[in-house]
Amino acid sequence: MTARTTCNSLKVATPLYRFIEDKVLPGTGIKSADFWKGFDAIVKDLTPKNEALLAKRDRLQADLDKWHKANPGPIKNMPAYRQYLKEIGYIDEEPANISASTQNVDDELALQAGPQLVVPVLNARYALNAANARWGSLYDALYGTDVISTEDGADKGAAYNPVRGARVVAYARQFLDQAAPLAKALYQDVVAYSVVDKKLSVKLKDGGTTGLVDEKQFVGYQGDATAPSSVLLRNHGIHIDIQIDKTKTIGATDAAGVNDVVLESALSTILDLEDSVAVVDGDDKVLAYENWLGILKGTLVEEVSKGGKTFTRRLNPDRKYTAGIGAVDVKDGVVTLHGRSLLFLRNVGHLMTNPAIITGEGKEIYEGILDAVVTVLIALYDIHRPATQAIGNTRKGSVYIVKPKMHSAEEVAFASELFGRVEKLLGLPENTVKLGIMDEERRMSVNIKAAIAAAGGRVAFINTGFLDRTGDEMHTGMYGGAMVRKGRMKIAKWFGAYERRNVLAGLDCGLRGRAQIGKGMWPAPDLMKEMVEQKGAHPQAGANTAWVPSPTAATLHAIHYHQVNVAKIQEDMEKQDTKAEYEALTDDLLTVPIALYPDWTKEEIREALNNNCQGILGYVVRWIDQGVGCSKVPDIYNVGLMEDRATLRISSQHIANWLLHKYITKAEVEEAMQRMASIVDMQNAGDPLYQPMMPNYKGSFAYQAASDLIFKGLEQPNGYTEPLLHAWRLKVKEAQAK
Repeated sequence: MTARTTCNSLKVATPLYRFIEDKVLPGTGIKSADFWKGFDAIVKDLTPKNEALLAKRDRLQADLDKWHKANPGPIKNMPAYRQYLKEIGYIDEEPANISASTQNVDDELALQAGPQLVVPVLNARYALNAANARWGSLYDALYGTDVISTEDGADKGAAYNPVRGARVVAYARQFLDQAAPLAKALYQDVVAYSVVDKKLSVKLKDGGTTGLVDEKQFVGYQGDATAPSSVLLRNHGIHIDIQIDKTKTIGATDAAGVNDVVLESALSTILDLEDSVAVVDGDDKVLAYENWLGILKGTLVEEVSKGGKTFTRRLNPDRKYTAGIGAVDVKDGVVTLHGRSLLFLRNVGHLMTNPAIITGEGKEIYEGILDAVVTVLIALYDIHRPATQAIGNTRKGSVYIVKPKMHSAEEVAFASELFGRVEKLLGLPENTVKLGIMDEERRMSVNIKAAIAAAGGRVAFINTGFLDRTGDEMHTGMYGGAMVRKGRMKIAKWFGAYERRNVLAGLDCGLRGRAQIGKGMWPAPDLMKEMVEQKGAHPQAGANTAWVPSPTAATLHAIHYHQVNVAKIQEDMEKQDTKAEYEALTDDLLTVPIALYPDWTKEEIREALNNNCQGILGYVVRWIDQGVGCSKVPDIYNVGLMEDRATLRISSQHIANWLLHKYITKAEVEEAMQRMASIVDMQNAGDPLYQPMMPNYKGSFAYQAASDLIFKGLEQPNGYTEPLLHAWRLKVKEAQAK
């Protein structure tokens, strides 16, 4: 039994109560009695509203199931279908002339364009690495990935390979030629850098000198003006740091002594309490909240062992440079740049409850309410940080919360109301808490403008999330017919409309200069060459951020924001009359991806089933048995993919759909699951913590959970995986505690 402490009518898991009482409240100026009284009132007042929103989701899904049963196959009469969606309350009335009014948004979100990381807050090392990924070595990112070919002697070995190193340097020089071109030369011609009258002066191999085409790209330097150790440039609002050190291996062989090119990379990071973590009770919540507290106080550290050495990893300090001609925000001749990524925290959505706190009636409270109250309370340490604290997050006095899996404008309005209640409880000005809206549910997509209007003073972020969005797409139209294979989802009509329409909506609602308009994740952290070739499409589409799976990927994706001036693209898009296009895209958006004439061979069906089953098992076994919410999981072809609950939602719903429409049988699924369980066991053979599922699959909680996700997939609310995962994980924790 969980030990609990009574606070008004709330019964709080004692570890969570002690954490708040001992580690959080004392530094906030909030009195304990006032906090718990206010928390209790928020739960009492908002729980019925939360319940009503979820009941509406269920009603709408029942209506849609009924419609698709009566109208099987692809939608034949789109006007009639749209009218039906309006009649049942699926499509909201869209306010005219929506104009977001968000204020006090940090530059990383409002003005700059660059990559965004998403990492589980439960893992302190990941959280620190992500926060520190604001600046990344381009040389390291190129040398260690497949962006640079291993052909012709350029392989990666245990020791430094000068052939590979030379290719890295050549690549970086070409990047500089494009991002900050010299007036009369290429960077391969440079032999020395200096600063003269606050301008960059470059000495060339032929004895001549030159400068930048645009002198104001030179922001500052470190070291002596006659021989700087660092040259800071700016392009499209983000920075490049050319580091010079002839005592280092690379610098010693470079004519100008350049040892590295460091890029401003992950401008922002989402620390995640949701899809990438397994947090199912009060103990888990405390671990997650402690990391959020430590990172905002600047005290979070982690002991790391690497290469036979142990060191302490902590948050990076800010970076200081002597100002050059292009510097802004100069103080006493010095430019100070943020040393860390600007942090969001992704709370849990409206669906889940958590036993960390129960009511007097014994009901678990909604986890989204719990997260809002506690995480914003912790954020007071950042908002009110003393001048002596060098490490901080916001410079504008804001708290950034991403709210996932909302379905409509009224759900966004509820989140805004919740944040408003928390602000009053904690004595914060209205709209201190900024809202990130995940456009990852079909109903949210069609109502995105109304959703922005519902929280126009808070919106600091909208983002397309292909993975959850695909899972919801399949569940919404479940009874209409067999869905196309997963690999064809990105060429389905709805997907292109979704991506384009989201950007148009954000710009039309006035988010430029106030908020991020983002794009989704690159899922394959080892396939960086392919990412560099493809992910430039995101800034070209007018998105000023896009998700990446690692700090290395952030540095490589940053290249795209030097190649593309997102601010200019957004300005040009705003000048265009896109009303007709937006309306046409709405029809495409609502086109359900039902296969027109499914003629898949038995082998194609078997391949799709194997792929889905292996992906489900590979992820679920770590979630259930080890509490790992996000990891690089090898797929059926042994390609490492970043998996989280969103990818799980797709695979489980896809199998459930094909089962429903009899393209596969229960026996075929069970056979594939057992066969794939053996493969997953082999793929994890090197993990000492791993518990094999085979041959005793009936005794494996992880295997049973994976089976439930498929065979109970139709009845899960909106196809979400969380209710089943949480229930099975709690069983594992209970068994481990005995």
